[in-house]
Amino acid sequence: MLLVDAMAWVGPAILGLGGAAYGFLADRLAARWPEHEDGRTRPADWRTALVVVLAGGAFLALPGRFAEPRDLAIEAGFFAALTVLLATDLDQRLLPDEITLPLIPAALLVLLVGWNPVLAGKDLGLASGLAAAVLAPLFLGVTGALFRGALGMGDIKLAVSLGLACGISQLVAGFIVASMAAGMVLVALLVSRRLGLRTAIPFGPILILGAFLAVLRPIT
Repeated sequence: MLLVDAMAWVGPAILGLGGAAYGFLADRLAARWPEHEDGRTRPADWRTALVVVLAGGAFLALPGRFAEPRDLAIEAGFFAALTVLLATDLDQRLLPDEITLPLIPAALLVLLVGWNPVLAGKDLGLASGLAAAVLAPLFLGVTGALFRGALGMGDIKLAVSLGLACGISQLVAGFIVASMAAGMVLVALLVSRRLGLRTAIPFGPILILGAFLAVLRPIT
């Protein structure tokens, strides 16, 4: 029995370690790409640790949420793209079009053919994904206007694919939890003086953490 329980953890553990390693590589990529204006390469710091922990945890949890290989592969690919975006936004406050734009048709195709692991088989799953793809960027656009451009176009483009991938209820639930978690992280960074009160805070990481949680949250 103990051997069976141990074997059940092998796959998730390998995926989690792989996700952590991938997170480290994504951070090192973000320190170089897109090319920095000053030509400098940022050394590993708290952002590196944050990407490693979030990516490792997200990939570790995937097998417990999805058992089918196709579902697992689709969400692993989705998480891989989000991890790179997480790293670039933390490093440069930038969500590159090279990733955000292809994610939109990819997420739409997966939704339309019925392969979306989160929404497939769910009542009104297709409608939920399409509606979220419109409402999420619309909400962010209005919010950005109210806060005088605090949100960028990269956030809005990303929100389209997140809506298609997660649907309304899952995305809202994930975003609420992500916002609370991000608030605690920001307080810790302020107390440790890693950030200042006037430091510009990227919004993309909150969206991405919300997407991780939305995908991993069981459908109720």
